[in-house]
Amino acid sequence: MSNLAENPQGSGKKPNPKALTPILVFLILYLGTGIYFEYIHPQDGQMGFYVMSVVVAFGLALIVAFLQNPSLSFDEKIHICAKGIGDDNITIMLFIFLMAGAFSGIAQEAGGVESTANMLLNIIPGRFAIPGLFVISCLISMAMGTSVGTITVLVPIAASVAQTAGFNLPLCVGTVVGGAMFGDNLSFISDTTIAATKTQGVAMKDKFRTNIKIALPAALITLGILLGIALSGGPARLGDYPFNIGLAIPYFAVLIMALLGTNVFVVLGVGIILFLIMGGLCGSLTFASAFSSMGSGTTGMFETMIVTILVASISALMEEYGGFEAILAFIRKFSHSRRGGMMGIAFLTALMDIATANNTVAIVVAAPIARTVSAEYRIPPQKTASLLDTCSCIFQGIIPYGAQLLIAAKLSNLSSVSIIPWLFYPFLLLIFVLLSILFDGRKVISENKGGSKD
Repeated sequence: MSNLAENPQGSGKKPNPKALTPILVFLILYLGTGIYFEYIHPQDGQMGFYVMSVVVAFGLALIVAFLQNPSLSFDEKIHICAKGIGDDNITIMLFIFLMAGAFSGIAQEAGGVESTANMLLNIIPGRFAIPGLFVISCLISMAMGTSVGTITVLVPIAASVAQTAGFNLPLCVGTVVGGAMFGDNLSFISDTTIAATKTQGVAMKDKFRTNIKIALPAALITLGILLGIALSGGPARLGDYPFNIGLAIPYFAVLIMALLGTNVFVVLGVGIILFLIMGGLCGSLTFASAFSSMGSGTTGMFETMIVTILVASISALMEEYGGFEAILAFIRKFSHSRRGGMMGIAFLTALMDIATANNTVAIVVAAPIARTVSAEYRIPPQKTASLLDTCSCIFQGIIPYGAQLLIAAKLSNLSSVSIIPWLFYPFLLLIFVLLSILFDGRKVISENKGGSKD
């Protein structure tokens, strides 16, 4: 059997489980310290999983990777890392992160998020405030490209709505978290979307078309459940929320352009220009505050960019040492079909997110292996990108130690665990992901398992 049949990329490397040691080191450091400082020895005013910086953990893991395989010189290992970092998709991803940070920074400074959310709240009848919160959080998250930002803005509003109308507070907060994860998963400017599509070399619109077939049914059923809860409750009256329609226009423009499949650089560039114009006209931005906020926004993306560079380096070294082949050998052992390959990608991504509590990091770590699995089992790259993004967002939205639930709990004075039963959307999305795999129309047998069937 040829090496190409064993490895579609033609590396011909032997499986070497020891090459995966850097990831094991990272998981022990990051997950271990996170559990210790979150549940055993909590630190006042600090989330346990953020005591150990993810950058430091990956930095130490990279040192371990360099110490392995003494047959290669230090200079040769640097060259391998440089090739991994210099990949076209990694470079594009880094540039998009910078622009997304600038957009997020100026949008927040202008007050666009609050205006958009308040405008939509004023339109929705009080009785349907809970399903309205879900729709609003979906739209805001798609426009902003960040679930954490959406939760930070909308959970205080959801808490106010719950108090004013007498609604169940965990339900209102869980509704916002679910909607935020919907937008994070589908937004063209979300770092998870950027990471998933660029690492698989697919257009965002193609991933969106594949993704929406899974996400939309889950969202519609969630909306139906929330409508049923709203209709079974009594009438509610909400207050008036101040808004400026001019500051909402840039978000809607960005959302429409993204849905039309416009190039992400154009979408972000137009969004920044619109906020500059509308923020100036509405008096919420000055020349100084506009450019200062864009600088702060890009600075906020630096950790994600550094993690991307570190993971690209570690992944390149692990691949060179035969680590990827070890994981592929494991997947081949239990996955004899295209469905099995997709299930392997989904499981790997979920495991990485549970371990790292960061959906973007989970995607970046799992992506190189997922791409190889995708090639071997003839899984369309847009499907692989969809699985990476969706599975990471599902588990990021339901783990009680993830940033999303921790921030939501802090802002609403709840425990993160108390919100989990009300996370209808993430659990429904998980069901639809599994159904999309189980009822996949094409059965492709891996070549190294005895031929292929289309």
